[in-house]
This record gives sequence, C-alpha cells and structure tokens, in this order.
Amino acid sequence: MATKASRSAARLMMAPAVVLLLGWMLVPLTMTIYFSFKKYLPLRGGDLGWVGFDNYARFLSSSSFWPSVQATLLIVGGVLAITVVFGVLLAMLLDQPMWGQGVVRILVIAPFFVMPTVSALVWKNMFMDPVNGLFAHLWKAVGAEPIAWLTEASLPSIIMIVSWQWLPFATLILLTAIQSLDSEQLEAAEMDGAPPLKRFGYIILPHLGRAITVVVLIQTIFLLSIFAEIFVTTQGSFGTKTLTYLIFQRVLESQNVGLGSAGGVYAIILANIVAIFLMRIVGKNLDA
Repeated sequence: MATKASRSAARLMMAPAVVLLLGWMLVPLTMTIYFSFKKYLPLRGGDLGWVGFDNYARFLSSSSFWPSVQATLLIVGGVLAITVVFGVLLAMLLDQPMWGQGVVRILVIAPFFVMPTVSALVWKNMFMDPVNGLFAHLWKAVGAEPIAWLTEASLPSIIMIVSWQWLPFATLILLTAIQSLDSEQLEAAEMDGAPPLKRFGYIILPHLGRAITVVVLIQTIFLLSIFAEIFVTTQGSFGTKTLTYLIFQRVLESQNVGLGSAGGVYAIILANIVAIFLMRIVGKNLDA
C-alpha cells in the first residue's frame, strides 16, 4: 500500500512532465487567443493594435467559412465510415489462420507509417492521374473514359486517400479486440446452429464496441486538422477546402496573423463540439 511519503515523491517526480505538458498545450492556445484580437501583419507593419472581435466577424462572414466546415465534416464522416467498416472486415480476415500471416499483417499495417504528403503524391501521380495513372489504364482497358479524379470527384478522392492511410490503424485496433474474444462463445453459438451473420451481430460486433469507440475518437481528433493531403492534391479547390486549409489560405493571402488566429479559435470550437458529440453518443460504449 502506498504511503503518504511515496505518493508525495511520485507527485514530485511527475511534476516536471505535467508542467511541460501544460506549457506545451497552454502557451500556443494563449498566444492564438491573444493574436486573434489584434491586427498583426508581420510583413506589413507588424502589430497594428487591437481590433476586438473584428477578426472573428471577418472570418465568420467569409463565403468560404461554412463550405469549409461542411467539407471538413464530410471528410471526417466519410473516412470514419470506410475505416470502421473495412477495418472490421480486414480484422476478421487477418484473424483467420493463413500462410504467411505475419507478413500479410505487416503489409496491411504498412500504409499507416507512410507520411501523408508521400501517400498523397503517390495517389495523385500513380493512381489518379487521368493520363498515366493506374485507374486511367483500368478504365481504358474496359473501354471507359478515364476520370480526372481530383477535379471531377475531388471530395471522394480525398476521402479515399485519407482512408487508405488510416485503415491500417483501425484494422490493428480491431484485430487486437477480436483476438481477445473468447472463442468458446463462438463455438457454443455455432454448435447451437447460429448462422455466421447472427454470430457476427450478437457476439463479435458487441465485443468490438469499445475498440470501435477508440478508433472513432482518435481518428476524429486527427482528421479534423487534415491539411497535407489537400495541399498536395487539390490545394483546396473543387469543394475540398477544409477549415484548417482555409485558415492557412487566409493567413497566406492576407498575411494577417490575427485573422488566422481567429480561424484557429473557430477550429478549436468545432473540434470540441465534435468531441463532445462523440463522447456522448459513441463514447457510451466505454461504460457498457
């Protein structure tokens, strides 16, 4: 049993890490809020004084604000749907005994370790190029007209690229959860004559509830700030401008750090709204 002295020593040893973590989180947040109330133009005069909520009003009244929020939520929702559904299917497939199982698992997980910019370039040039891309050659092979994916189906293309990168993460988490399932339950259900779909719906899927919750929460946190894939492929054109990319674009065009900081505060608010929604709706599985 821990004594009072040992608990005090533990707090003392943890204090530097806690202070560093708080500083790492609070200092950028404080500076963002501070600059959001100022007109700060680094290349055109520097600090031009306080403007109050003018930056917030300008950013909110922008014609691109609500479309960027919509694009952000569509990308997040699309990627989550694809990675959860195919993650469950892949996890169940990888759980089956097969030759070279270890190698297959490594190959499936490998895309998660590819940098977003690299994966976006690969998809843009090797797969989605309307002239020399793999998809173009497949379309020509069946006598169809190749599709300019990044212009004609830009949002689905971004969802496809990001899903390819995040699918291994979902598969790994869900595979770990499936392997922790008691095989005796499945054997008993099979002996009782339960068909595969009912075994999946009543035994496997409820067991995966917590793992799916973890996948959804973690991926949402990162997907709300998606930037690299859009910058490399469409540069925010054709309806793919997310809130993060809009912030970057506004700062780049106007060189107004205050305006970009106001957009950053809106991004924080959006992230918190989505997180609260997920914790209330999806996060209930953690208490089940």
